[in-house]
Formats: sequence, C-alpha cells, structure tokens
Amino acid sequence: MLDTSPLTLVVERFADRLRATPQSRLQRGAAAEALELARELAVRAQRLESAASAAEAGAAPARVVPDAGIFVVGDQVAVAGLDLAEALRATAAAPAPDDAKAPSAMLDEAVRLVEQAEIRAMR
Repeated sequence: MLDTSPLTLVVERFADRLRATPQSRLQRGAAAEALELARELAVRAQRLESAASAAEAGAAPARVVPDAGIFVVGDQVAVAGLDLAEALRATAAAPAPDDAKAPSAMLDEAVRLVEQAEIRAMR
C-alpha cells in the first residue's frame, strides 16, 4: 500500500494556512492560487479514477472545482488533495500497464505541486 501521508500533510498544512489567512491576502491572489491548485489536484484524481474504470464505455468529462468564493478555498484544497491521495492509494493497489507512471512518482509530483502553490500563495 502506498503511503500518501506526505501529500496529506502538505495539503492539510496549506489548507489550514488558507483558512487562517486574512481576507486582504486572499483577495490579493492567495485564493486564486489555491483554487487553481484545487482544480489541478481534482483533475489528477479524476484522471486516475477514470483510468481505473477504463473498461466502461466512454469517459466522463472532467468535473471542475467551482469558484465558491475566497473563504472556502482552504476546504477545496483539502478535499481535492485528499481525493487525490485516495486515488493514488487505489492506483497503487491495482495492476498498472507497463507504460503508466508509477504512483509513487505521481505522489512526489503532487507534493511538489502543493508546496510550490503554497509558496506562491503565501508570499
């Protein structure tokens, strides 16, 4: 089983920081950066989930995380990040095609993505 705790830790840390961030900083771009991250994490999770159910006819279009306002972006990052962690665990448990990227590599990439978004948002 893939240990996704590095991803859940950085996601929860960033989400907590966003929840505590003043409105002025959220309005200056932190919320937009966080929403962009949440959308990217959600797309990655959906991609993994749809690959797992590739036997189904036709792929569903990606669902986009809505812009629900600056005060909920922390929760959106948390939900999208935890969804991705779960999708990575499920992917690691299933047999993968030879040409597929390793779930551990996808995990490392997601951790870096969150860390970089946090740096940009909290400057």
